[in-house]
Parts: sequence; C-alpha cells; structure tokens
Amino acid sequence: MASREVGVGVAQPPRTARERILETAYDLFSRDGVRAVGIDRIIAEAKIAKATLYRHFASKEDLILAFLDLREQRWTREWLEAETERIARRPQERMLAVFDALDEWFHRDDFEGCSFIKTLLEIREPDSAIHRAAARHLGVIREKLTRYAELAGARDPEEMSYQMQILMMGAIVSAGRGDPEAARRARVFAELLLERSS
Repeated sequence: MASREVGVGVAQPPRTARERILETAYDLFSRDGVRAVGIDRIIAEAKIAKATLYRHFASKEDLILAFLDLREQRWTREWLEAETERIARRPQERMLAVFDALDEWFHRDDFEGCSFIKTLLEIREPDSAIHRAAARHLGVIREKLTRYAELAGARDPEEMSYQMQILMMGAIVSAGRGDPEAARRARVFAELLLERSS
C-alpha cells in the first residue's frame, strides 16, 4: 500500500518539514524505486528547500533507510500482518491468509509491488547499508511467516517460512508483471507445502 487512508473531512495536524519530506519520498520510492527518484524531484514535490532536506536527512542514503523503516511499519506491520490476522478465522489459517491478503492487494489500483525486493534489485552491492536494510526488512517478514508456520503445525517452521516467502516474492513479481491472479496461483502451492509439512 502506498499510503495510509485518511478519514474524509477529518482535520489533520500540519506536517513537519521532516514528515513532508519522508511522505513525499515514501510515495515516490514506493512507486518508482529508489534509484530512479532523485533528490531534486523530492525537493520539488515536497516544496522545501534543499537545505531543509539536508537538515533532516544527511544524504539520500539516510532518506532511503528512513523510507524502508516506514515501509516496514506501514506495509509489513500495519497492513500485511493486520490484514492476515483479520482474514484468518483461526491462528492456524494465517499462513494461507497471507496469500488471500496479497490477492486483495494485487487487485487494488494502488498496487506498486514490494519496495524491499525492488530496492535489493536496484542496490545490488551486498556491503551497502541500503541493500542490508532491504534484506533485513525481508527477514522481518520471514520471521512472521515462521510464527505462522508454527501455528499451522509445520514440522520445520523455519524451512517452511523460507519456502512460503519464495512463493510470496514470486507472486508479487508476477503481479507486477501483470498477473493479478498470482497470489491465488501461489496459494495452491502453499496449501500443498502445508499438507506435506504437517
């Protein structure tokens, strides 16, 4: 999800310059990737001075790292985790509910793909702080999948979490390629893995 929904007609407190910069970067990086979006574009769209940006973020790298942290908060925790637990009637069903949540996301007009995957592919140097952060954020998702695998009774929850994340990432990439049914297709394999593992 690119942004949180705000109640219509609800007065919002004015954003600080830092919040405005980060919100602008969040929207642009989520949609267009971190390499394609330059600092000048963020400055122009946030309607702030260059000095203001650098007062809050010492470099573009710092801004990207803050974006990835915010993406984890909004996408992984506030959306994926919450949506999965909303869909699943019982805790044992959460692993498959992940794919149901992805299916809903793939059919939304604001589907923009996984920022963590995109960032890993854009910043390929393994010693880069940005590359390491994107991998770490994907690791947070895998840890959540390990917990769901435990709830589902998998014999080896950690191995199951790796397998399920591969299915998730493949589905996200396929949806980005133009297959909105990718989560439904991946869910079939997820069910088979769960049956074999329990």
